[in-house]
Amino acid sequence: MPQIVNTVSVPNRFEIGGGRPFALIAGPCVIENERMILQVAENLKQICSDLGINLIFKSSFDKANRTSLDSPRGVGMDEGLRILQKVKSEFDLPIITDVHESWQCAPVAEVVDALQIPAFLSRQTDLLLAAAQTGKIVNVKKGQFMAPWDMKQVIQKMESVGNHNIMLCERGSSFGYNNIIVDMTGLVEMRSFGYPVVFDATHSVQKPSGNGSTTGGNREMAPYLMNAALAVGVDAIFAEVHPDPDKAFSDAANQLRLSTVRSILEHAQAIDAITKNL
Repeated sequence: MPQIVNTVSVPNRFEIGGGRPFALIAGPCVIENERMILQVAENLKQICSDLGINLIFKSSFDKANRTSLDSPRGVGMDEGLRILQKVKSEFDLPIITDVHESWQCAPVAEVVDALQIPAFLSRQTDLLLAAAQTGKIVNVKKGQFMAPWDMKQVIQKMESVGNHNIMLCERGSSFGYNNIIVDMTGLVEMRSFGYPVVFDATHSVQKPSGNGSTTGGNREMAPYLMNAALAVGVDAIFAEVHPDPDKAFSDAANQLRLSTVRSILEHAQAIDAITKNL
């Protein structure tokens, strides 16, 4: 893969990109309660510390794009930010979370180290500009309906307000009804734009609305796609992790079991080392 022009710096912590070992963005899909979030954060920090992996903790205070009106969305912004601040303080971890509306960007940026733009919102100009104007890292998930080269326009929008702390995230493309596929050549294409590329291993195995009122998927396939993405040189891996995924509020079929994460990451590191000559 071509050498990237820019690296992204998590201030006073580490850099992502430039041929460095992959960073991990991980945590439960949505904040269900404080106890569970702290449990996962503590475990992920220990695993990543043991393996020497740079970790950004991720969980969402709101999941606004649920399949059904009856699906739980999370604890809300105020309570969610309080819990994320506690994770940051207790475990000394950088934090990333989703924003869905422009007005959320500034208050969320007061707590987190990076903002994430959900895939369905990746063409929303006002949201992109508001996120970029915070000066924080912005991880933009490529919409399931977008081609890799469409992300050039996303980059230009954020660069227009002077933010070059950009990461591009692949989470699969719609393929017919209720199915997602990943084009590995798209990862190469996006990385040629000069910014780090993140591969979302768990959303890429979704089957949107596949269970009727909820999203289906196959978590067993996530490690295989993760390894394939690392084999083409991605800069970071995104993975949702839960102690008991089958009981999760969202993405129950896709989230990785916390108990399996260490072995999955060990295998991923071996492939990353070969690809990047580490």
